[in-house]
Amino acid sequence: MRKEIWFGLSILLAIVVGLFALMPAPADMTNGHLGLLMLALVVVAIMLGFPTAFTLMGMGVLFAWFAFHSSDPAQATSLTLELMVQRAYSVMANDVLISIPLFIFMGYLVERANLIERLFKSLHLAMARVPGSLAVATIVTCAIFATATGIVGAVVTLMGLLALPAMLKAGYSTQLSSGCITAGGCLGILIPPSVLLIVYGATAGVSVVKLYAGALFPGIMLAGLYVGYVLLVAKLRPSAAPPLPASERIVTLPAYTEAIPDAHGRMALAGLAGAFKGRRAANVPARTLAVNLFVALLPALAFAAVMGVSYRIVTAPEAAPTELVEMGAGPAFDSAPADDSGGLQEPPSDAGLAEPPVEGGLAEPPAEGGPAEPAADGAAVPAAAVAPAVPEAGASPQRMDAAASIPAREPLAQPATRSFWIALGVGAAALAVFYLFFSFARLEIFKMLLGSLFPLAILILAVLGSIVFGLATPTEAAAMGAFGGLLLAIAYRRFNFALLRDSAHLTAKTTAMVCWLFVGSSIFSAAFALLGGQEIINEWVLGMELSPVQFMLLAQVIIFLLGWPLEWTEIIVIFMPIFVPLLAHFNIDPLFFGLLVAMNLQTAFLSPPVAMSAFYLKGVAPPHVTLNQIFMGMLPFMGIQILGIVLLYAFPAIGLWLPGVLYK
Repeated sequence: MRKEIWFGLSILLAIVVGLFALMPAPADMTNGHLGLLMLALVVVAIMLGFPTAFTLMGMGVLFAWFAFHSSDPAQATSLTLELMVQRAYSVMANDVLISIPLFIFMGYLVERANLIERLFKSLHLAMARVPGSLAVATIVTCAIFATATGIVGAVVTLMGLLALPAMLKAGYSTQLSSGCITAGGCLGILIPPSVLLIVYGATAGVSVVKLYAGALFPGIMLAGLYVGYVLLVAKLRPSAAPPLPASERIVTLPAYTEAIPDAHGRMALAGLAGAFKGRRAANVPARTLAVNLFVALLPALAFAAVMGVSYRIVTAPEAAPTELVEMGAGPAFDSAPADDSGGLQEPPSDAGLAEPPVEGGLAEPPAEGGPAEPAADGAAVPAAAVAPAVPEAGASPQRMDAAASIPAREPLAQPATRSFWIALGVGAAALAVFYLFFSFARLEIFKMLLGSLFPLAILILAVLGSIVFGLATPTEAAAMGAFGGLLLAIAYRRFNFALLRDSAHLTAKTTAMVCWLFVGSSIFSAAFALLGGQEIINEWVLGMELSPVQFMLLAQVIIFLLGWPLEWTEIIVIFMPIFVPLLAHFNIDPLFFGLLVAMNLQTAFLSPPVAMSAFYLKGVAPPHVTLNQIFMGMLPFMGIQILGIVLLYAFPAIGLWLPGVLYK
């Protein structure tokens, strides 16, 4: 019998034995104990292979009927059916869940547009001089593609078909190669737009927008740790990641470069600029030279545009003060004569608040003089003396309206800050160094990146940027991303009816699975709460008198262990409703807890013996690559992920700084 089957049966046996050992006698069982029994039976049924969604619904309906029957046997059936309908309707009416099929559809379109092959090849050539360039290019490609798709199985499978043979042919270690692919493919769990974060947000009641903003830097940090590990291995053990031979780093130059003297060793910018006047390039169309010169200047133009916008921002004038100013205050009013009886004056302090005399009370103003204001002594003063709109002929300039004498001044621009000039100088120096080594070969690599990396990067930035900066809701951004994926498939001439049909079919299957999981989880959670299982767990956890650190460790260990037999969808929809109500007692931010859970579940995908990424890769790997070799390759990356969890917990600002800045 296979080791995996023995492991699964041993876990099942441990659950059953623990269930009978911890449960009280049947005569002493309460509804809360029935809730715990339901939770254990669900885990056992899922591990035996029963469909998760329908297992949750079946168990939830059965135990909900028990809960209603214990209080009102006559209404148990009708109340159970009403619970089913209400829970299903509440899930389907959740607007956040609309973004799930749209993001999945975008991922399948990008996957079938053949972008990953172009992306891997261009990144491979761009990083040819970096130690372990193939492994680094694999991790970067996985990170970018995982961001665009969010589907772990698709990324691991495609990179297993594309990158694994290339790395093995180049002499890379089998363990390092498989570890890079499996770890890089799992980045889609954490890096937005992650479907896991949407599911967690809908389950825990946390804003998906804040989750996306919070997961951005932890995902980048994790990818950076992977790249750092590969560079370290390539330096310490060159046999595990040998450098590429010079023959594989040669870039074929286009035909027009033959007309440029010494094109191989010349800077592209100077060569293209000189070719317009050179005699040898007379047969080259001017349009070809102009297009390549424009492409070569794109980094400089992009830098100039970014710094120009930054200059406008940092030198923008301060907003005009909008505070209310007391009437009569200011230099314009102070310049009026002190003995001027016109204007509004404070009543004498000795008069205080008193009733006006009867004979000087409220009276109609004289018709010819317009409305009158009461003077300090009770007499009437014409309103024209208070604030004359137009001065009379021959009137003194000092008698003009005081408000009209205030000159209107344009707000002054602020001087640029020192940090801006430092950034400008550093950027200009880096740009000069870049163009100093920007040869025609690098120009061709840059054009390959323009055709593979930049369209995908623009799509990702447009989707994530519109969500993070509040320009669109996740659903609207997902619709824009799906439309962008459609445009990419058309632009790369991969779009046809079969691609659209397959993408729509796979999207419908995945969305139906997620939505039925939500319905089953909602019914299950309601039954669990009716039986009082949540109260028993709360009392048990609170009775342990744990500190927040101890509770966090306990929760993360449980989630990590659950990641062996269960999928992340099952863990989120079943167990998060149990953990989330306890967070308020320990003063733990649900947003921060969700980021830790996402990174933890990513670790569970790489932990033997039940690691889904390993089985995805084994399905497409060459026959000589064994499952044990894949497991051994994943272990260092699993350790890196645990280090990432520790760093995130020790420095919460990694995940909470960006949401705090954007959504104060």
